[in-house]
Amino acid sequence: MNVTELTRKLIDIPSVTGDERAVGMFLQEHLQSLGYLVRLQEVARDRFNVFATTGAPSRVVLSTHMDTVPPFIQSSEDDEKIYGRGACDAKGIIAAQINAAQKLRGEGIEQIGLLFTVDEEQGSRGAQTANLEKPAGVEYLINGEPTDNKLASATKGSLRLNLRTRGRAAHSAYPEQGDSAIEKLLDVLERIRQCAWPDDDRLGQTTCNIGVISGGTRANVIPDTAFADLQLRLVSGVEPVRTLIEAAIAGRAEVEYLSEHEPVQLETIAGIEQCVVRFTTDIPYLSHWGKPLLLGPGSILNAHTEHEFVGKQELEQAVGIYVQLAGALLAKEAATRELVEGVSL
Repeated sequence: MNVTELTRKLIDIPSVTGDERAVGMFLQEHLQSLGYLVRLQEVARDRFNVFATTGAPSRVVLSTHMDTVPPFIQSSEDDEKIYGRGACDAKGIIAAQINAAQKLRGEGIEQIGLLFTVDEEQGSRGAQTANLEKPAGVEYLINGEPTDNKLASATKGSLRLNLRTRGRAAHSAYPEQGDSAIEKLLDVLERIRQCAWPDDDRLGQTTCNIGVISGGTRANVIPDTAFADLQLRLVSGVEPVRTLIEAAIAGRAEVEYLSEHEPVQLETIAGIEQCVVRFTTDIPYLSHWGKPLLLGPGSILNAHTEHEFVGKQELEQAVGIYVQLAGALLAKEAATRELVEGVSL
Protein backbone atom coordinates (compact mmCIF):
# COMPACT_ATOMS: atom_id res chain seq x y z
CA MET A 1 0.00 0.00 0.00
CA ASN A 2 1.63 3.28 -1.07
CA VAL A 3 1.91 6.25 1.27
CA THR A 4 -1.12 8.09 -0.13
CA GLU A 5 -3.39 5.04 0.06
CA LEU A 6 -2.28 4.19 3.57
CA THR A 7 -2.70 7.78 4.76
CA ARG A 8 -6.30 7.89 3.55
CA LYS A 9 -7.05 4.45 5.00
CA LEU A 10 -5.78 5.58 8.41
CA ILE A 11 -7.64 8.92 8.32
CA ASP A 12 -10.90 7.10 7.63
CA ILE A 13 -10.60 5.14 10.88
CA PRO A 14 -11.79 7.51 13.64
CA SER A 15 -9.31 7.63 16.54
CA VAL A 16 -10.07 10.66 18.69
CA THR A 17 -8.09 10.40 21.93
CA GLY A 18 -9.61 7.66 24.07
CA ASP A 19 -11.01 5.75 21.07
CA GLU A 20 -7.84 4.45 19.40
CA ARG A 21 -8.68 0.73 19.43
CA ALA A 22 -9.88 0.43 15.83
CA VAL A 23 -6.86 2.13 14.29
CA GLY A 24 -4.55 0.11 16.55
CA MET A 25 -6.15 -3.14 15.44
CA PHE A 26 -5.84 -2.09 11.79
CA LEU A 27 -2.15 -1.32 12.25
CA GLN A 28 -1.56 -4.61 14.01
CA GLU A 29 -3.10 -6.56 11.14
CA HIS A 30 -1.40 -4.45 8.45
CA LEU A 31 2.06 -4.73 10.01
CA GLN A 32 1.69 -8.47 10.57
CA SER A 33 0.80 -8.85 6.89
CA LEU A 34 4.13 -7.16 6.09
CA GLY A 35 6.00 -9.70 8.21
CA TYR A 36 6.53 -7.69 11.39
CA LEU A 37 6.35 -9.14 14.88
CA VAL A 38 3.70 -6.98 16.55
CA ARG A 39 3.19 -6.50 20.26
CA LEU A 40 0.36 -4.51 21.81
CA GLN A 41 1.35 -2.55 24.93
CA GLU A 42 -1.77 -2.17 27.07
CA VAL A 43 -2.33 1.36 28.38
CA ALA A 44 -5.95 1.07 29.56
CA ARG A 45 -9.05 -0.91 28.69
CA ASP A 46 -9.26 -1.10 24.87
CA ARG A 47 -6.29 1.28 24.58
CA PHE A 48 -2.84 0.10 23.58
CA ASN A 49 0.36 1.11 21.81
CA VAL A 50 1.51 -0.83 18.77
CA PHE A 51 5.17 -1.90 18.75
CA ALA A 52 6.44 -3.71 15.65
CA THR A 53 9.86 -5.24 15.04
CA THR A 54 11.45 -7.32 12.31
CA GLY A 55 12.85 -9.87 14.77
CA ALA A 56 16.27 -8.24 14.66
CA PRO A 57 17.30 -5.80 17.43
CA SER A 58 15.55 -2.46 16.80
CA ARG A 59 18.46 -0.03 16.97
CA VAL A 60 16.39 2.76 15.38
CA VAL A 61 12.68 3.15 16.20
CA LEU A 62 10.32 5.28 14.12
CA SER A 63 7.47 6.56 16.29
CA THR A 64 4.41 8.80 16.33
CA HIS A 65 0.88 8.75 17.75
CA MET A 66 -2.39 7.19 16.59
CA ASP A 67 -4.84 9.50 18.36
CA THR A 68 -6.26 12.72 16.96
CA VAL A 69 -8.10 15.74 18.31
CA PRO A 70 -11.87 15.92 17.66
CA PRO A 71 -13.90 16.03 15.55
CA PHE A 72 -13.45 13.17 13.10
CA ILE A 73 -13.13 14.41 9.50
CA GLN A 74 -13.21 11.87 6.69
CA SER A 75 -10.42 11.84 4.12
CA SER A 76 -10.50 13.46 0.70
CA GLU A 77 -7.85 14.44 -1.79
CA ASP A 78 -7.02 16.53 -4.82
CA ASP A 79 -4.01 16.45 -7.11
CA GLU A 80 -1.64 17.85 -4.48
CA LYS A 81 -3.07 17.27 -0.99
CA ILE A 82 -4.77 14.78 1.30
CA TYR A 83 -7.34 16.26 3.68
CA GLY A 84 -8.97 14.97 6.86
CA ARG A 85 -8.44 14.62 10.59
CA GLY A 86 -4.94 13.35 11.21
CA ALA A 87 -3.70 14.08 7.69
CA CYS A 88 -0.58 15.74 9.11
CA ASP A 89 -1.07 15.00 12.82
CA ALA A 90 -0.17 12.22 12.61
CA LYS A 91 -1.64 9.59 10.28
CA GLY A 92 0.28 10.74 7.23
CA ILE A 93 3.37 10.39 9.40
CA ILE A 94 2.44 6.81 10.35
CA ALA A 95 2.10 5.98 6.66
CA ALA A 96 5.43 7.62 5.80
CA GLN A 97 7.23 5.81 8.62
CA ILE A 98 5.84 2.41 7.63
CA ASN A 99 6.79 2.98 3.99
CA ALA A 100 10.27 4.13 5.06
CA ALA A 101 10.74 1.01 7.17
CA GLN A 102 9.73 -1.11 4.20
CA LYS A 103 12.28 0.62 1.98
CA LEU A 104 14.99 0.05 4.58
CA ARG A 105 14.08 -3.62 4.79
CA GLY A 106 14.23 -3.79 1.00
CA GLU A 107 17.82 -2.56 1.28
CA GLY A 108 18.59 -5.34 3.75
CA ILE A 109 18.35 -3.18 6.88
CA GLU A 110 16.33 -5.02 9.50
CA GLN A 111 17.35 -3.17 12.68
CA ILE A 112 14.24 -0.98 12.54
CA GLY A 113 11.24 -0.80 14.85
CA LEU A 114 7.91 1.04 14.75
CA LEU A 115 6.15 2.42 17.84
CA PHE A 116 2.71 4.00 17.57
CA THR A 117 1.24 5.42 20.79
CA VAL A 118 -2.12 6.49 22.18
CA ASP A 119 -3.05 9.63 24.14
CA GLU A 120 -0.38 12.01 22.80
CA GLU A 121 -3.00 14.72 22.32
CA GLN A 122 -3.90 14.62 26.02
CA GLY A 123 -1.40 13.39 28.61
CA SER A 124 0.96 11.06 26.67
CA ARG A 125 -0.18 8.07 28.72
CA GLY A 126 0.80 5.79 25.86
CA ALA A 127 4.37 7.07 25.81
CA GLN A 128 4.60 6.85 29.59
CA THR A 129 3.47 3.23 29.44
CA ALA A 130 5.99 2.44 26.70
CA ASN A 131 8.72 4.00 28.82
CA LEU A 132 8.12 1.54 31.65
CA GLU A 133 10.21 -0.87 29.62
CA LYS A 134 13.64 -0.34 28.11
CA PRO A 135 13.71 -2.18 24.79
CA ALA A 136 17.04 -3.91 24.32
CA GLY A 137 19.35 -2.40 21.72
CA VAL A 138 17.38 0.76 20.89
CA GLU A 139 19.82 3.61 20.26
CA TYR A 140 17.72 6.25 18.46
CA LEU A 141 14.08 7.33 18.41
CA ILE A 142 12.87 9.21 15.33
CA ASN A 143 9.63 10.79 16.49
CA GLY A 144 7.15 12.14 13.95
CA GLU A 145 5.25 15.40 14.24
CA PRO A 146 4.51 17.97 11.51
CA THR A 147 7.74 19.97 11.14
CA ASP A 148 7.56 20.69 7.38
CA ASN A 149 10.09 17.86 6.92
CA LYS A 150 12.70 19.85 8.84
CA LEU A 151 14.74 18.28 11.61
CA ALA A 152 13.84 19.95 14.91
CA SER A 153 16.85 20.80 17.05
CA ALA A 154 14.76 21.72 20.12
CA THR A 155 11.20 21.89 21.43
CA LYS A 156 9.60 24.01 24.10
CA GLY A 157 8.60 22.49 27.40
CA SER A 158 5.09 22.36 28.83
CA LEU A 159 3.25 23.02 32.09
CA ARG A 160 -0.46 22.21 32.46
CA LEU A 161 -2.49 23.23 35.49
CA ASN A 162 -6.00 23.71 36.83
CA LEU A 163 -7.17 26.63 38.93
CA ARG A 164 -10.25 26.49 41.16
CA THR A 165 -11.81 29.28 43.19
CA ARG A 166 -14.54 29.00 45.79
CA GLY A 167 -17.08 31.53 46.99
CA ARG A 168 -20.57 31.64 48.51
CA ALA A 169 -23.81 31.30 46.57
CA ALA A 170 -26.54 33.93 46.96
CA HIS A 171 -29.38 35.59 45.06
CA SER A 172 -27.87 37.95 42.47
CA ALA A 173 -30.22 40.75 43.62
CA TYR A 174 -28.33 40.71 46.93
CA PRO A 175 -24.66 40.33 45.92
CA GLU A 176 -23.49 41.46 49.37
CA GLN A 177 -24.83 38.17 50.71
CA GLY A 178 -22.60 36.13 48.44
CA ASP A 179 -18.99 35.82 47.31
CA SER A 180 -18.43 35.37 43.58
CA ALA A 181 -15.98 32.60 42.72
CA ILE A 182 -15.97 33.77 39.10
CA GLU A 183 -14.83 37.28 40.01
CA LYS A 184 -12.06 35.78 42.14
CA LEU A 185 -10.98 33.61 39.23
CA LEU A 186 -11.02 36.54 36.82
CA ASP A 187 -8.80 38.54 39.18
CA VAL A 188 -6.31 35.65 39.41
CA LEU A 189 -6.29 35.11 35.65
CA GLU A 190 -5.72 38.80 34.99
CA ARG A 191 -2.73 38.75 37.31
CA ILE A 192 -1.37 35.65 35.53
CA ARG A 193 -1.78 37.40 32.17
CA GLN A 194 0.41 40.23 33.45
CA CYS A 195 3.29 37.92 34.43
CA ALA A 196 6.68 38.66 32.86
CA TRP A 197 7.47 35.11 31.74
CA PRO A 198 11.01 33.90 30.95
CA ASP A 199 12.28 34.17 27.38
CA ASP A 200 15.16 32.56 25.52
CA ASP A 201 17.23 33.68 22.53
CA ARG A 202 16.72 30.34 20.80
CA LEU A 203 13.26 29.18 21.89
CA GLY A 204 11.60 32.59 22.13
CA GLN A 205 8.87 33.52 24.61
CA THR A 206 7.13 31.50 27.27
CA THR A 207 3.43 31.58 26.37
CA CYS A 208 0.33 30.96 28.48
CA ASN A 209 -3.00 29.79 27.07
CA ILE A 210 -6.17 29.94 29.19
CA GLY A 211 -7.89 27.06 27.46
CA VAL A 212 -11.01 26.39 29.53
CA ILE A 213 -13.08 28.51 31.91
CA SER A 214 -16.22 27.33 33.69
CA GLY A 215 -18.27 28.22 36.74
CA GLY A 216 -21.62 29.13 38.14
CA THR A 217 -25.08 27.75 37.48
CA ARG A 218 -27.38 30.60 36.39
CA ALA A 219 -27.21 34.32 35.69
CA ASN A 220 -29.31 35.12 38.78
CA VAL A 221 -27.13 33.16 41.22
CA ILE A 222 -23.83 34.36 42.69
CA PRO A 223 -21.42 31.54 41.69
CA ASP A 224 -19.79 29.56 44.46
CA THR A 225 -17.22 27.73 42.28
CA ALA A 226 -15.17 28.54 39.17
CA PHE A 227 -12.52 26.65 37.25
CA ALA A 228 -9.83 27.29 34.62
CA ASP A 229 -7.48 25.01 32.68
CA LEU A 230 -4.18 26.54 31.51
CA GLN A 231 -1.20 25.37 29.49
CA LEU A 232 2.14 27.15 29.31
CA ARG A 233 4.81 26.53 26.66
CA LEU A 234 8.13 26.78 28.43
CA VAL A 235 11.52 28.06 27.30
CA SER A 236 13.09 27.69 30.75
CA GLY A 237 13.01 25.29 33.66
CA VAL A 238 9.68 24.64 35.34
CA GLU A 239 10.46 26.10 38.76
CA PRO A 240 10.83 29.80 37.77
CA VAL A 241 7.44 29.62 36.07
CA ARG A 242 5.77 27.90 39.01
CA THR A 243 7.16 30.61 41.29
CA LEU A 244 5.57 33.31 39.11
CA ILE A 245 2.24 31.45 39.04
CA GLU A 246 2.16 31.00 42.82
CA ALA A 247 2.91 34.70 43.33
CA ALA A 248 0.12 35.67 40.91
CA ILE A 249 -2.38 33.40 42.66
CA ALA A 250 -1.37 34.70 46.10
CA GLY A 251 -3.51 32.14 47.86
CA ARG A 252 -6.71 33.19 46.09
CA ALA A 253 -7.17 29.93 44.17
CA GLU A 254 -6.43 26.23 44.52
CA VAL A 255 -3.91 25.02 41.95
CA GLU A 256 -3.39 21.49 40.62
CA TYR A 257 -0.38 20.83 38.40
CA LEU A 258 -1.31 18.17 35.84
CA SER A 259 1.88 17.65 33.85
CA GLU A 260 5.23 19.30 33.32
CA HIS A 261 8.43 18.89 31.35
CA GLU A 262 11.26 21.19 30.45
CA PRO A 263 12.47 22.16 26.95
CA VAL A 264 14.13 19.32 25.03
CA GLN A 265 17.36 19.46 23.06
CA LEU A 266 17.31 17.02 20.15
CA GLU A 267 19.80 15.09 18.03
CA THR A 268 20.50 16.47 14.55
CA ILE A 269 22.17 15.20 11.40
CA ALA A 270 24.18 17.39 9.03
CA GLY A 271 22.65 17.95 5.62
CA ILE A 272 18.98 18.13 6.74
CA GLU A 273 17.36 21.54 7.23
CA GLN A 274 16.69 22.31 10.88
CA CYS A 275 14.13 24.25 12.90
CA VAL A 276 12.99 24.92 16.47
CA VAL A 277 9.37 24.08 17.30
CA ARG A 278 7.06 25.50 19.95
CA PHE A 279 4.85 22.47 20.46
CA THR A 280 5.49 19.45 22.70
CA THR A 281 5.63 15.76 21.82
CA ASP A 282 5.86 12.27 23.31
CA ILE A 283 9.65 12.57 23.36
CA PRO A 284 10.04 13.69 27.02
CA TYR A 285 8.14 10.56 28.07
CA LEU A 286 10.22 8.14 25.97
CA SER A 287 13.60 8.62 27.60
CA HIS A 288 14.32 4.86 27.56
CA TRP A 289 13.93 4.69 23.77
CA GLY A 290 17.25 6.12 22.67
CA LYS A 291 18.51 9.52 21.61
CA PRO A 292 15.58 11.53 20.19
CA LEU A 293 15.12 13.14 16.79
CA LEU A 294 11.98 14.90 15.56
CA LEU A 295 10.77 15.27 11.97
CA GLY A 296 7.60 14.86 9.96
CA PRO A 297 5.69 16.05 6.89
CA GLY A 298 3.05 18.75 7.06
CA SER A 299 2.72 22.01 8.95
CA ILE A 300 1.73 22.30 12.60
CA LEU A 301 -0.27 25.37 11.53
CA ASN A 302 -2.69 23.03 9.73
CA ALA A 303 -2.93 20.51 12.57
CA HIS A 304 -6.09 20.60 14.72
CA THR A 305 -7.92 22.70 12.10
CA GLU A 306 -11.04 22.01 10.03
CA HIS A 307 -8.90 22.21 6.87
CA GLU A 308 -6.11 19.86 8.07
CA PHE A 309 -4.08 18.51 5.16
CA VAL A 310 -0.71 17.16 4.11
CA GLY A 311 0.94 17.48 0.73
CA LYS A 312 1.37 14.27 -1.26
CA GLN A 313 4.84 15.32 -2.33
CA GLU A 314 5.70 16.06 1.31
CA LEU A 315 4.70 12.52 2.27
CA GLU A 316 6.95 11.04 -0.41
CA GLN A 317 9.80 13.31 0.67
CA ALA A 318 9.29 12.25 4.28
CA VAL A 319 9.68 8.59 3.33
CA GLY A 320 13.04 9.42 1.76
CA ILE A 321 14.18 11.55 4.70
CA TYR A 322 13.27 8.86 7.24
CA VAL A 323 15.29 6.36 5.20
CA GLN A 324 18.19 8.83 5.05
CA LEU A 325 18.02 9.51 8.80
CA ALA A 326 17.85 5.87 9.81
CA GLY A 327 20.69 4.93 7.48
CA ALA A 328 22.88 7.76 8.76
CA LEU A 329 22.19 6.89 12.41
CA LEU A 330 22.92 3.20 11.90
CA ALA A 331 26.14 4.00 10.06
CA LYS A 332 27.14 6.48 12.76
CA GLU A 333 26.58 3.97 15.53
CA ALA A 334 28.45 1.25 13.63
CA ALA A 335 31.43 3.58 13.13
CA THR A 336 31.39 4.50 16.84
CA ARG A 337 31.39 0.85 17.86
CA GLU A 338 34.26 0.04 15.51
CA LEU A 339 36.25 2.93 16.95
CA VAL A 340 35.60 1.81 20.53
CA GLU A 341 36.45 -1.80 19.72
CA GLY A 342 39.64 -0.68 17.95
CA VAL A 343 40.75 1.35 20.95
CA SER A 344 40.02 -1.51 23.36
CA LEU A 345 42.18 -3.83 21.28
